[in-house]
Amino acid sequence: MVKFDSAPMRNEDIRLQGAHGAVLAATRAPGRRAPVLFAHGFGQTRGAWTATADALNAAGHATLSYDARGHGDSDWNANDMPYHGDQFTDDLIVVAGELPRPPVLVAASMGGLFGLMAEARWPGLFSAMVLVDITPRWETRGVERILAFMSAHPDGFASLQGAADTISAYMPHRPRKSEDSLRALLRPGKDGRWNWHWDPRLVDELARDSEQHQGVIADAARQVQCPLLLVSGGRSDLVSPQTVEEFMALVPHAQHVHLPHATHMVAGDDNNAFTAAVLNYLDALPSAASARTEHVTGARP
Repeated sequence: MVKFDSAPMRNEDIRLQGAHGAVLAATRAPGRRAPVLFAHGFGQTRGAWTATADALNAAGHATLSYDARGHGDSDWNANDMPYHGDQFTDDLIVVAGELPRPPVLVAASMGGLFGLMAEARWPGLFSAMVLVDITPRWETRGVERILAFMSAHPDGFASLQGAADTISAYMPHRPRKSEDSLRALLRPGKDGRWNWHWDPRLVDELARDSEQHQGVIADAARQVQCPLLLVSGGRSDLVSPQTVEEFMALVPHAQHVHLPHATHMVAGDDNNAFTAAVLNYLDALPSAASARTEHVTGARP
């Protein structure tokens, strides 16, 4: 079981046992209020949540963020083990189920899709959910843009400067990345080149044909009964007013917050507004969402 000790401690890096033998890198911090579990988007790591997790922890919430398999410091699948969605859903069920009580899930993009699948498969896994710029049906052009970026440099970069140029062209509205921040996004290879921190197999094995699963994800969304907040970016090319409307019809009890200046990378684009929206939502949750209950799914084989 993942424990949050009462002694003062912040941002402790740990290793968690996921599903199917995977070991996941994670960061936790203690708190007396409802625990919050963070699940990042495709191609990201738990570092995407650092600012929000620190703010929520300062407000008293226990926090736990982890790198999904194939990302960051977590295990990558063996060459003879293709990536598929059930692995990511199972990992989320295992991690959430071993927390002392049902957490609030804050999940972006890919993490949100697997969050819907996990809650539908194991009702009550989460006390509440916050989905960040993701709906069961998404706009194709947004996915194509992301996959084009992730596939553009299969041999990595000769220098961190080259990586910074590429990221700036992809996200011109963001400040240019420093070399220190880039070291958290890339890993040096034996050939001296810098490669992304995610397994390149993920693009073809997990993401290319993801649209075929939209009906299954929509069915999962219909089954979600826990409190749910959707946070969308006004400049997102993945989530649109139409997909938001469809989602709200699937989950009538859901709430929606629209951040007009954010792109799909909501937390990174407008972190203060995003964090405020999450804190306001957590503060308004019924007391039952913070109840101290034993919470074990037994999902791990």
